[in-house]
Amino acid sequence: MMKSIHIPTPREIQQAREKLGNSVRRTPVWEWKSDVSRQLLGKGTKAHLKLELFQYGGSFKPRGALFSMLDLSEEELNNGVTAVSAGNHAIAVAYAAQSLNTTAKVVMPKTANKFRVDKCKSHGAVVELVDDVHIAFERVKEIEQQENRTFIHPFEGEQIALGTATVGLELCQDVPNLDAVIVPVGGGGLCAGIAAAVTQMNPSCKIYGVEPTGADSMSRSLEAGEPVEIEKVDTIADSLAAPHAAPYSFELCRRFVDDVVTVTDLELAQMMRTMFEELKLAVEPAGASAMAAAVGPLTDKIEGKNVGLIVCGTNIDTRSFQTILDNAR
Repeated sequence: MMKSIHIPTPREIQQAREKLGNSVRRTPVWEWKSDVSRQLLGKGTKAHLKLELFQYGGSFKPRGALFSMLDLSEEELNNGVTAVSAGNHAIAVAYAAQSLNTTAKVVMPKTANKFRVDKCKSHGAVVELVDDVHIAFERVKEIEQQENRTFIHPFEGEQIALGTATVGLELCQDVPNLDAVIVPVGGGGLCAGIAAAVTQMNPSCKIYGVEPTGADSMSRSLEAGEPVEIEKVDTIADSLAAPHAAPYSFELCRRFVDDVVTVTDLELAQMMRTMFEELKLAVEPAGASAMAAAVGPLTDKIEGKNVGLIVCGTNIDTRSFQTILDNAR
């Protein structure tokens, strides 16, 4: 049984985009046409890449983080914000806090890429490193209570979904006749927002989510019929490594997403290599996930179709990038 939730309307999504204004970029959509794309995707498949890696902070995340913070009161802004993240959301919250002249304290797992930690600090955030993502969520609750900071959730809530829905709005405006959209899934906030936007603007368009096999919390949640937590997260796509699904984004995904598939770390690494060699895009593992699904588990479903692919982020240092590519040979 589906729970009664507020679904972001196309008008609300348009208003959210207007409210975000120039604080987030309208990222380009680029069609990949080459011999390699025809070989990998099939002759008639048209791949339209929504290049969110060019967003401020290097990922789509500022859309939700900033939109969540725009409604904070003066007192709440004075107290600052806090967040938990393996990197991209932490960077986005740091960027948003700096934009709004407030402070951010973010909690990250010790395994977080140093490049991302340094990027948070460059935006003025205080960074705390803890042993794993489960402890990170506990620690951020303590900070919220002890320092009276507002918690900005990495993937859950109406405001996050409205922020991420603006990706879908822009994509539909730029490519109005899409047959399918493939969206990376971590906690589900990006997929929830995009799915809600695209399905209402283009009801015949299919929405597919993609997760790493080692972080398949949304797949398991949809199978169980409710949000579940996974015991262990094990993937190179650390920005998709959410340990659980959450109620609101889960309900939007359950309502609007046609299927969620998984890809292996090797498939992610191989697609990172392909995107670098063929498109000259240096993406993090999550940024390659939609393309990996398109040439892997979703190939038959999108063959001959007009497909939108969300390239969600690029926050990775050169050494880690090179190591992953070396291991993908």
